[in-house]
Amino acid sequence: MNRLPLDGITVVSLEQAVAAPFATRQLADLGARVIKVERPGAGDFARGYDESVLGQSSYFVWLNRSKESVTLDIKTPGGREVLERLLGGADVFVQNLAPGATGRLDLGAGELAERHPSLIVCDISGYGSSGPWADRKAYDLLVQCETGVVSLTGSPAEAAKVGISIADIAAGMYAYSGILTALYERRATGRARAVEVSLFEALAEWMGSPAYYTAYSGTQPARVGAQHATIAPYGPYDAADGKTVLLAVQNEREWTSFCAVFLGDPALATDARFARGSSRVARREELNAIVAARFAELTAADAVALLDAAKVANARLNSVADFWDHPVLGGRDRWRDVATPGGTVRALLPPASLDGVDPRMDPVPAVGEHTDAVLRGLGYRDAAISALRAEGAV
Repeated sequence: MNRLPLDGITVVSLEQAVAAPFATRQLADLGARVIKVERPGAGDFARGYDESVLGQSSYFVWLNRSKESVTLDIKTPGGREVLERLLGGADVFVQNLAPGATGRLDLGAGELAERHPSLIVCDISGYGSSGPWADRKAYDLLVQCETGVVSLTGSPAEAAKVGISIADIAAGMYAYSGILTALYERRATGRARAVEVSLFEALAEWMGSPAYYTAYSGTQPARVGAQHATIAPYGPYDAADGKTVLLAVQNEREWTSFCAVFLGDPALATDARFARGSSRVARREELNAIVAARFAELTAADAVALLDAAKVANARLNSVADFWDHPVLGGRDRWRDVATPGGTVRALLPPASLDGVDPRMDPVPAVGEHTDAVLRGLGYRDAAISALRAEGAV
């Protein structure tokens, strides 16, 4: 039987949307038992984001495989009792409720430490549990704006958000690594540390390079579409057959080879206009015209062949459909079938492959699918479960 690294770890999560579910799904991938607490009826509101995946939300299917769904109204006495029983047998508690909710519900890290001293508590918020914006709502696009990401993304004429939920994803990744670190320390020392992650501070970390560049140069990196703000040539070019190829010249060795092999003009490598990286950026438009003219003479396939010969990194400008059928994912056997309430879907294996470990790829749960089983595991008999339903607690 395949034993996973987190077998024996139980996670209880009051989670919704993206950040917390992403963190807990990664724990489930490695074998943790994740009990997802959802609201009776509708469940996690991310279930209703769209109906694109066999009638289900693309977000929910992505983030919630291998979990057990339990419906609880934790504002009722019965629901709260169930939650406390769950926490009493858990190793980790994760929440990303609205600002101030844990305090009103007596579920703050400090209060929980008194009742459950071995429990690792992970709080995920928009702007942190303290400070001037502790009570402010935060969603991915808002955090992209507040951290300055949107000011860096897009064309010179128009700023644009990143097309995926990077603030949520960043927070989920840091919550996951923080929880793993806390589990490691608890095993080594017996101490259960609380973990706190905010969307803002997670994405602020990702802003390191442009923040340093701006603070110390006095100038913010320009918005240059799919080009690189501080490296040239680095970006997309249209070939003669209408297809788009991106290339990335990262250093002087590549620049010299690019000029000789791709452009067919070795002397351009030492031309004073383009001899340094900063010079190429300053004369980006002039350089792009030269590169674009060469691309206009070649098909995309021929351009890629020459770039490969020059040992210059390149890529196709793929659509999402192209990505879905990418030869690397197929050639490396990265897809698995996962059951959902609407039918079977393909799902990617987790990106961190551990030698000899096959990750869990169990079904995506229906709302409340495991409520009765979990309650029975806590010692509730059928009559007590019926009473909880009558109360509206489950």
